[in-house]
Amino acid sequence: MTGEPGAKGTPPPATDERAQRQDALGLGERERDYLLAWVGENLTLVRRTASGQRAMYWILGSALVVGLAAHVGGFLLESSATTQPSKLVADLLYQLGLALWTGVVLVVFVEIWPEAKRRQYQQALDAYEAAGHQARAGSGQTSDTASAEADSQVPPK
Repeated sequence: MTGEPGAKGTPPPATDERAQRQDALGLGERERDYLLAWVGENLTLVRRTASGQRAMYWILGSALVVGLAAHVGGFLLESSATTQPSKLVADLLYQLGLALWTGVVLVVFVEIWPEAKRRQYQQALDAYEAAGHQARAGSGQTSDTASAEADSQVPPK
């Protein structure tokens, strides 16, 4: 008996001790160290994945493919089914597929496309503001000085 948790004849550690050895992800020390080493080696990929929409695009793409496959499979089963229970299963599969792929199309038009357009407009606005600030800085005027001079040059009515 060595007194270590894995030694023969010793009782298993209490649940509190096990909980203390696991981190927030539910991993032990060895798994956590491996995970942290992997994240350190692939930091740019992890940052790109965490900050982007990659997971959502993969889920939507998978739902579209599964939905189309279920829709076509349900249609083919429905046309060849002869008994009532198989027709019911085929109709359920057909409707599930229809709901999945049309839901993905709806999400694309309601969420993804408007967000992409918003990002395009924001980039254009940022570029315009950066160019405007550069033009003013190049002429040696600040925006307050330029607007004050512009107001003073307007002829009175």
